Amino acid sequence: MLQYAGWIWWLIVSLGILVTFHEFGHYWVARRCGVKVLRFSVGFGRPILRRTGRDGTEFVVGWIPLGGYVRMLDEREADVPEALAAQAFNRKSVHQRFAIVLAGPVFNLILCVALLWAMFVVGKADFLPLVGQTQGIAAQAGLRMDDRILAIDGQRMDTWTHAQIALATAAVDRRPVQLDVLRGTGDSASLRLDLSTFAKAPEPASALRDIGIVPRQFLLDPLVGEVAVGGAAEQAGLSSGDRLLSIGSRVVRSWDEIGAAVQALAREGVPLRVAYERDGNRHEVDIQPRYDAAQTPPRWLLGIGAPRGTARHDALLRYGPIDAVGAALDETWRLTGATLGMVWRMIRGAMSLSNLNGPISIAQYADASAQMGLAWFLSFLAMLSLSLCIMNLLPIPVLDGGHLLYYLIEMVKGSPVGERTMIVGQFVGMALLVGLMGLAFYNDILRLVSS
Repeated sequence: MLQYAGWIWWLIVSLGILVTFHEFGHYWVARRCGVKVLRFSVGFGRPILRRTGRDGTEFVVGWIPLGGYVRMLDEREADVPEALAAQAFNRKSVHQRFAIVLAGPVFNLILCVALLWAMFVVGKADFLPLVGQTQGIAAQAGLRMDDRILAIDGQRMDTWTHAQIALATAAVDRRPVQLDVLRGTGDSASLRLDLSTFAKAPEPASALRDIGIVPRQFLLDPLVGEVAVGGAAEQAGLSSGDRLLSIGSRVVRSWDEIGAAVQALAREGVPLRVAYERDGNRHEVDIQPRYDAAQTPPRWLLGIGAPRGTARHDALLRYGPIDAVGAALDETWRLTGATLGMVWRMIRGAMSLSNLNGPISIAQYADASAQMGLAWFLSFLAMLSLSLCIMNLLPIPVLDGGHLLYYLIEMVKGSPVGERTMIVGQFVGMALLVGLMGLAFYNDILRLVSS
C-alpha cells in the first residue's frame, strides 16, 4: 500500500509542476496580448482549491491531476459584453492567437532546459559506459570485458544512459554502428556492431540485453556471500566477505565467472587451487568441489552463495552554473532527437505501440527517480516536460498542435478555417486522443499484471 501511495504522490507532484508551467505559458502570453483569462486550472473536475486574482482570473486546483486548462474570454463560447469584446481571444490577430497557443509547449521546452541545468549543477550520479559480459552480436563484434565505449557513430558517450539510448535507437532501426572503445589494456579500437542481423527490431528497454551487453557495474563482485554449512568452501576455511581472485588457472573478475571456472576445471578427486583476498592479504587454499546430480543441469559446487549488493555509480555529471547552460542545451537537443525519432518510428510501424506509457508507468518512473535522488528526479521531470511539449505540438485537433495547424492554414488562405471543418476536426482529434490514452492505459495494466 505504501508503494502505491508513493506512486500517486510523485505522479501528482510531477504532473502538477509540468501542467502548471505549461498552462502558465498560455496565461502569461494571453495577458501580454490583452486577452482576459477567466480561469487558470491545474487538474480537472470539482475544484478543491480556488482563488480569484486581482485581474479577475479564477485560479483553481481540480481533484483529477491529469492535465489542466486556461479558459479565455471568447465570443464563440459565450456572449461577451461590448465593453470587454476587445479582450476576447477570437478578436486577436491570428499571429497573437498562434503565439498564445504555442506558448504552452514552448514553456515546457524552457522548463526542460531549466531542469537539466539544475540537474547538472546538483550533479547526476551515473555509470561509465564500461562493458561487462558480452555474447551474441556484441561478442562477435569483438567487444570485451572492461572495454570503455568512447563514441558511437562519432558521438561522444560519457555514461551508460547516453550509450543505451544510442544503441537502442540503432537496434530498433536495425542498422550497423561504429564503436570507438578503449580497451582495459589501454589500447584503442574501432569496432563495427552489426545490428542489421536482428530478425525483428527489439524493444528499446531490452535492446542492450538483446545486443549481448551487460554493463560492468551490473556484474556482482567475486565476493563470498553465504557459505553453506558443511560445504566444500566452509571446510576449506572460506568465509563471507572473502574476495575470490582466481580458480585454478583462471582469474575471476565477477561472480558470474566463478561458476564457469568451477564447471570447466572441476574433476573428481582433483582439488582446485583457489586464491582469495581477506583483510587485504592474499591467501590460497585447495578446495574439492562436490558434484550435485540433483541440480538442473547437474553441477560442481563450492558451497558458496552470491553477495547481496547493487550497482555502484562511478560517474558524476556535474558542471558549474555557467558551463551547465551549454550542457543543458546539448542534452535537450540529444533528448529531442531521441524522442522525435521514437515518435516517428511508432508512426511508421518500426517501433511497437507498446512503448506508449500512461499515468501508471509515469507514476512508477516518478517514484523510482525520486528514490534515486534529486538529480535523477530532475532528469525525469525534464524528459517528461519535453515529452509534453512534443506531444502537444502533434497536429491533432484538440491538442495545441491542432490549433496551430488551423492558424497556419488561416495565415496562408487569409481567413479562418470553416466552423464545420473545425467541428469535424474536434471529433476526429478527440477520437484519436481517447484511443491513444486507452492504449497507454492498456499498456500500463499489461506491464503491471506481467511484472
